[in-house]
Amino acid sequence: MRTEKGFTLIEMMIVLFVVTILLLITVPNVTKNQQTISEKGCDGMVKMVEAQIQAYYIDHHSLPTSISDLVSNGYLEGTPACPDGSTIEIQDGSPYVERES
Repeated sequence: MRTEKGFTLIEMMIVLFVVTILLLITVPNVTKNQQTISEKGCDGMVKMVEAQIQAYYIDHHSLPTSISDLVSNGYLEGTPACPDGSTIEIQDGSPYVERES
């Protein structure tokens, strides 16, 4: 009698069945909440830009006039954007989201 180690076809099918059930439960929940996830990601980016504006103010004793001021001085790497593609701009020292029309 051979004692080969490995999985049988039945064991592999049971594992695939369990993984499929988990995916069927998870995927609809993620797609249903995609808008909320996108909004939370955008809110997080705005808060990060606010923090960098404060850091810029502490270092330079003036507010940046645009995102390019933060990028050129090394406070941000590239122009920040929300997950939906909207860009973040600065007006009067506060960030706001420039929505695509």
